[in-house]
Amino acid sequence: MDVRVRGGRITEIGQRLDATSNEPDGSDEPDDLDGRGGALLPGLHDHHVHLAALAADTASVRVGPADVTGRDGLAEALRGGPPGDWVRAVGYHESVAGELDRWTLDALTPPGRPVRVQHRTGALWVWNSAALRASGLETGTGDGRFWREDERLRGFVPPVRLDMEGVGRRAAALGVTGFTNADPHPADGLLDLLSVLPQRLLVMTVDAPVKLMLDDATLPAPAELAARIASLRPRPVAVHCVTRVQLLVTLLALDQTGPVDGDRIEHASVVPAETIPWIKQLGVTVVTQPHFPTERGHAYATDVDPDDRPHLYRCRSLSDAGIPLAAGTDAPYGTHDPWAVMRATVERRGGEALHPEAALDLFTGEPQHPARTRRLRIGATADLCLLRVPLREALDVLSADTVRAAFVGGRRIPAPGTGEARS
Repeated sequence: MDVRVRGGRITEIGQRLDATSNEPDGSDEPDDLDGRGGALLPGLHDHHVHLAALAADTASVRVGPADVTGRDGLAEALRGGPPGDWVRAVGYHESVAGELDRWTLDALTPPGRPVRVQHRTGALWVWNSAALRASGLETGTGDGRFWREDERLRGFVPPVRLDMEGVGRRAAALGVTGFTNADPHPADGLLDLLSVLPQRLLVMTVDAPVKLMLDDATLPAPAELAARIASLRPRPVAVHCVTRVQLLVTLLALDQTGPVDGDRIEHASVVPAETIPWIKQLGVTVVTQPHFPTERGHAYATDVDPDDRPHLYRCRSLSDAGIPLAAGTDAPYGTHDPWAVMRATVERRGGEALHPEAALDLFTGEPQHPARTRRLRIGATADLCLLRVPLREALDVLSADTVRAAFVGGRRIPAPGTGEARS
């Protein structure tokens, strides 16, 4: 088939369309592009990602279980750079070198080197004594552990180089044409920072839905959460649920307020079987991370309560129940590659695997309604992912290597190393 794009939308689909009608019209539309028999798909949309943190990743030291081993490995990773320069380390998990506090970091880092380490969940920062002194926070900070205090800490650290252009180009190479930024409290200036991205954007809280964070230590009663949700109506909400009790409180609150179109449960990390009909009845969309059992399987085997392990990051059981389902990478706290997420979804064990077509659909939904799969049709916005191979071959491998190009509004996004976009 041939597909014609004009004015940023698909205007014709057919066989052997007349190429002469693709004459320049002053709109800087691309010229003819031979698809070479590759599949043309809706561009992928990452429905849950943290773009500022992802952009900072290139200026950070990775210290996760896949990157370093043991105290010696962690110390070596934190040692680099000129003396006195801040070290920003990310991806840490206790399986590397146990629990961290300021004194543990002091023993692992050179004197006078300010170091801050972020836990893999993104919820915890640990600072060493040099970092606390350099920021003026040493008095009254105890063990140097900061739980969900990113908003307060931003003013106490030197600026981090944010490679947002690189994020956009690397995403284009994966066929990604859109992002949903899932920060609960978007930083001042975030929209200007994100404006350099060529992808389409939905920014939670700034746009709908409003992101609501839940933590077990500060968990509101269902009535309190219901009141908070009611105060935001008619806007939909996206509620962060990573534990069994967080999910139950959310469902009780939504029962009380009544759901609205666009309500979402983010992560749905633990979904007991008895809650599945309840979620179905409410009609909320689940946006999950089905790759986490693969990426974090070793840690989950020891960190997660045995009663919760059978209920982690459900896919097939939710889909079979008719619950709207989509996925996000949660990058940089998980891989930024949607194809790796799809592959992990297909290879899941324990009855939660999806067929390849369903795994692909997790990333082709509408931004505001992630489970509504976009299709190539006349009049649709031309946000497209062109593959090098036919669809069946792509579904067999689910690899980013099959992506040839990404287009937003019919304009090709340059991938890393390609220079300016050429069609």
